Amino acid sequence: MIKGVLFDLDGTLLDTLEDLYQSVNAALAACGFPERTRMEVRSFVGNGVRNLMVRSVPDGEENPKFEECFQKFREHYAVHLNDHTAPYAGIMELLAELKEKGIPTAVVSNKSDAAVKELCRETFRDLVPLAIGESERVKKKPAPDTVIEAAAGIGVPLKDCVYVGDSEVDLATAENAGIPCISVSWGFRDKELLESLGAKTLLDTVSELRDCLLDMASK
Repeated sequence: MIKGVLFDLDGTLLDTLEDLYQSVNAALAACGFPERTRMEVRSFVGNGVRNLMVRSVPDGEENPKFEECFQKFREHYAVHLNDHTAPYAGIMELLAELKEKGIPTAVVSNKSDAAVKELCRETFRDLVPLAIGESERVKKKPAPDTVIEAAAGIGVPLKDCVYVGDSEVDLATAENAGIPCISVSWGFRDKELLESLGAKTLLDTVSELRDCLLDMASK
């Protein structure tokens, strides 16, 4: 039986790809670097914004203009992080139902802590009471630290939580935390990749996720 649900953000609750894509390319263009395709940016997301830019900039951190480009990305994204971003269809209803049934939720993301909190506050309001992103004070995913903190923050023993995400990082995070993982295929990783990585519960729709979570909560 589960008593709490911990969610990844990008690719799980929110479709953030367009805003990330535009900010990456705005930064690359400002530094004279070739732009990346939307599919490339999609595949680069998951390990935090610095790693997103490491993968996007030619030669990554070895490039002498990397830090400048990374800063330009941060500045652009801080202004435009919510231009096109929106919840996936059915997510708001799912969160509302979990709240109605008294099942606490939290968001744990490798996006910067300020961006995570802003997006969750503006999009979900009181449906998600706790949101934790990347910061210097706690190790990011796949380390279990943010998941452990989130479970404590919603007052649910870690062993009674489930983690929901869309990537290999989320699978590893749940494993490191010792809790089950539900993988979803509508996000930033292909279903075939998640299957090859050993995803045990892999769902294709928010409706399937709802039924799975409520079933786990009732056992």
